[in-house]
Amino acid sequence: MHSTILEAGLDEAGRGCLAGPVFAAAVILPHDFHHPLLNDSKQMTERARNLLRTIIEREAVAWAVVEVSPQRIDQINILNASIEGMNLAVERLGVRPEHLLVDGNRFHTSLDIPYTCVVKGDATYANIAAASVLAKTHRDECMIRLAEEFPEYGWKRNKGYPTLEHRKAILEHGITPHHRRSFSTGAEQLSLF
Repeated sequence: MHSTILEAGLDEAGRGCLAGPVFAAAVILPHDFHHPLLNDSKQMTERARNLLRTIIEREAVAWAVVEVSPQRIDQINILNASIEGMNLAVERLGVRPEHLLVDGNRFHTSLDIPYTCVVKGDATYANIAAASVLAKTHRDECMIRLAEEFPEYGWKRNKGYPTLEHRKAILEHGITPHHRRSFSTGAEQLSLF
């Protein structure tokens, strides 16, 4: 017996990055939605994510993706920025969900909608996995665009994550307006070697 309540899955992408916005998504899937490739976006290939993004955006009952800027992340911290993004994504849905399934263990909202936090929810619930795919693909697209402006940091490859290449580029070129100033870049440790 399928539950017939309208449930939105919520997830974010880019929490651990040194640069770029954090992206949050909310997705309400049809009750009978199933796709064999759908899983936690981190477990999927880039090709599978991009394919699924098209399918999800076409077949979802409703979906929304929101970006929260590095400046906002620095103001309120990454956890609060992720939560703020997820709340904004829910508000932008064209359909009001009756319940929220949130990936992770921390969430709060002023919306009058009950929610459940699910650790590793993106590997368990299709609507959280779908939100994870949208947040990740929209964020990757943004980082590839920003890489045109700042090619030295390797964002096409590392998407703003703290890879050795990215940290060395920060040491050499300094930070950009897209870097999160409240994050430790790890570049300081590199200069010790």
